[in-house]
Amino acid sequence: MSTSHPPQDYEELIRIIHDRHDQMSKTYQRIAVYLTQNPNEVAVHSVNAIAERCGIHASSFVRFAQSLGYKGFKELQALFQKRLATAAPGFEARVKALETELKGAGDPTEIGFLRDLVVRDIASLQQLLDEVNPEDLALAADLLDRADIIYLIGQLRSSPVVELLRYVLTMLGKRCVLLDPGGGLATHIGRTIRKTDVLLAVSFRFYANEVVNVVEEAGQKGIDIIAISDSTLSPLARWARVLFPVPEHDYTFSRSLAAPMCLAQALVVAVAARVQHNDEDPRIPTVTGT
Repeated sequence: MSTSHPPQDYEELIRIIHDRHDQMSKTYQRIAVYLTQNPNEVAVHSVNAIAERCGIHASSFVRFAQSLGYKGFKELQALFQKRLATAAPGFEARVKALETELKGAGDPTEIGFLRDLVVRDIASLQQLLDEVNPEDLALAADLLDRADIIYLIGQLRSSPVVELLRYVLTMLGKRCVLLDPGGGLATHIGRTIRKTDVLLAVSFRFYANEVVNVVEEAGQKGIDIIAISDSTLSPLARWARVLFPVPEHDYTFSRSLAAPMCLAQALVVAVAARVQHNDEDPRIPTVTGT
């Protein structure tokens, strides 16, 4: 992976990274994911600090930059710094601002743990609102509304997202099939998806193999796929007609599902508006009315 003419702006750099991602080594792929998910942090931190956060030696970042035609990492970083001049605040900047506002940084108590998670979730939700594409939301809602059957797949940590989607979409009267791993049949049931159906897949690093395989088979058949993942370099991205990249950030204990869950809820509210022909006040039916 090398080029004699390095990318001249951030957009060209990201395009080239996407074009070459599949041919990169595993280390370079990890670097590419970090760069695309954390552009603001890349702009302001030293290569050593970035490498430490990514868990990869700094020399690998330098070689990655050189493989793109730059003399060193600083030349590549300059593109991120130029972008930052007009970009929205990054995740870490939001976290620091919120910690200052709530005066809770470094509190090693139970309420401190809760405050840290809340602060990070607020920052993550703000980033989601800034970066989600309104046209993608509208298209995804249209696809779900028109589908004969909505197939849902998400395993491990992604399971709660698709479970919520199945529940609410079913209550809206949509025909849903959850491709869960029980019985080892998810891949086989996935092969019954037709072009009049839609597959909605949710997966984050480290991507569940069965989810990736089902998405790939459906994509090869021309099935419309809506994907919620953590990066535009996700293995789901190649096949998705609509991709919602929701960047993940390291938490003290785990990574939160606040942003993916909020995105899922926004999708079902948009579908409800279409099903009920009610843009102003769509309602989600409940199992037990009181």
